[in-house]
Amino acid sequence: MQKTIFSRKKKSHRLHYATLTDRLRYKFDNFMSRGAVALVSGLALISLAFILLMGVLVSLSGVAPEGSDRLSLPEALWGVLMRTLDSGTVGGDTGWFFRLTMLFVTFGGIFVVSTLIGLLSSGIDAKLEDLRKGRSRVIETDHIVILGWSLQVFTLISELALANANRSDTCIVILSEEEKAQMETTLADTLGKLPRIRLVCRTGSPSSMADLGIVNIQAARSIIILNTASDRADTQLVKTLLAITNIPRSLPQPYHIVAQVQTSKTLDVIKLVGQNNIETLLTHDLVSRIVVQTCRQSGLSVVYMELLNFSGNEIYFKAEPALRGKTYGQALLSYNNSTVMGIQQADGTIQLNPPSETLLQAGEQLILISEDDDTIHLTHHSDTQIDRQAIRTAEPIPAKAEHTLILGWNDRVFNIIQQLDQYVAPGSTVKVLAEFPAAEVDFSEATLKLQRQTVNYQQGDPTDREVLESLNLTQYDHAVVLCNPELEADHADAQTLVTLLHLRDISDRHHHNFQVVTEILDVRNQALAQVARPDDFVISEQIISLMLAQVSEQKNINAVLTNLFNPEGSEIYLKAVDSYVAIDRPVNFYTVVEAARQKGESAIGYRRKADANNMGRSYGVVINPPKDQMIEFKPQDAIILLAET
Repeated sequence: MQKTIFSRKKKSHRLHYATLTDRLRYKFDNFMSRGAVALVSGLALISLAFILLMGVLVSLSGVAPEGSDRLSLPEALWGVLMRTLDSGTVGGDTGWFFRLTMLFVTFGGIFVVSTLIGLLSSGIDAKLEDLRKGRSRVIETDHIVILGWSLQVFTLISELALANANRSDTCIVILSEEEKAQMETTLADTLGKLPRIRLVCRTGSPSSMADLGIVNIQAARSIIILNTASDRADTQLVKTLLAITNIPRSLPQPYHIVAQVQTSKTLDVIKLVGQNNIETLLTHDLVSRIVVQTCRQSGLSVVYMELLNFSGNEIYFKAEPALRGKTYGQALLSYNNSTVMGIQQADGTIQLNPPSETLLQAGEQLILISEDDDTIHLTHHSDTQIDRQAIRTAEPIPAKAEHTLILGWNDRVFNIIQQLDQYVAPGSTVKVLAEFPAAEVDFSEATLKLQRQTVNYQQGDPTDREVLESLNLTQYDHAVVLCNPELEADHADAQTLVTLLHLRDISDRHHHNFQVVTEILDVRNQALAQVARPDDFVISEQIISLMLAQVSEQKNINAVLTNLFNPEGSEIYLKAVDSYVAIDRPVNFYTVVEAARQKGESAIGYRRKADANNMGRSYGVVINPPKDQMIEFKPQDAIILLAET
């Protein structure tokens, strides 16, 4: 028994004993694992030592070419170096002893120096591959950082390019998990060359502090976080925000972060993470509201596009001490080339279309629509510019029950129906046609809490002509065609276009004109949808991109947009022109503004029905027209206003 124990201890002792060979092998393994830099450095030292050793031996031994004198140390070192770098050099040597010596040097060069050259070459290739992967650090300041990748990125970058056109050099850095080369190729193919804009792509995780350091996020002017519509998108968003806020800011001003949020439940968590430094866009809710508003008013989505893009008129804030103590109604008529739409109070509260008698106080700013901030100038107008005889005071038409058809399905259906209930008159109805089995859809009163409308569901394929024919489309006032987000954008839009073509053909055959609104994912398919003549396009990805760009450039605009799309308070409406001014003679827009003011509304533009299908003329929508310009309206034209109802 004792012998057995002793033998085990002896065996264990042998297992833990390391020989010199083991130690050298272990050190060599560690050295090799340090990477290309360590290998190149080590081999460079070995090569240098070999050249020095052989040069000294050749010089001391007196080995020289036949018929030549003994080589000095510099000459010997040079000769050895040349033969290690180029094996062909030995071909010109004379004298067998010198030839054999230099042949040995050449073999040493093949094994040592050639290995060094090979490592240098592979190291350079590895570095180039690393650069292609987008892992090098960005040395930029005052740049714009976009975190994530989606269809929105193309519209977003285009709008940011327009917004920064007056800057000599603007850098936009994109960090996503997509491959750098693929991102660069896609951006170049879609956007082409953008003047005065540099696009820098990096591959990495937006929620990794190390990867955020690659794009120098602590020195960015603004940060835009794209959030996909996946189930875990908001969770990943919170993780990204935590990563950003834990990186110390290198600029005196705080982070300016704009983020998409899918569900309202996430807002409280985001507020805890970023306090007031994070501007959020509740994507799911915003798109639902826009769909609801546009399905009831033809041309409204174009109005939103005109307000939100940087190519025309934009929203600005302007302090106007000269108007202090005057009323909001007077301010409406105080600008010829700009349009007043509300007031920002001293505490930051936004009032869109406040009562006409509201007095402008110190510290308040007007919210205006103008072509640029340098085009906002007070204009001294006189009452003679207003044609008071042309003003009409027609009584509002009582609301009647509306019947809406929803074709297709996505996760916004329930929200759309609930939002619609806040606008329609009692007795209204909604019918939903989708491919889901009826057992999986719950439109019960307890679930939706509807007060003014009832909902009916039918299972069916919205692209099937026979199914659409069976719906009796003449009974509906509005139709909403939703996209399927589970499909690729092109496939989803293709299905939408098929449904639209069928809808328009059926309505033409029955001579029934009703409002059709369609949701399109890819803005590039808008021109194709125009063939189907939908009254409005709700390009959800594009509208959200426009909002993100606006808020990233001007933080205060988020509060304006929140109010603008809120069912409570004033919203944008398109109302019949003959309810405001006479259509039998030309009038200027001062007259239109005054007619709207008398009804407690703010006129911001008009829409010509004759151009409703003309993309080149913005589908007839004109925002912020010069107020002294004479306009001859037609019976089907509309005034674009901010109003309560």
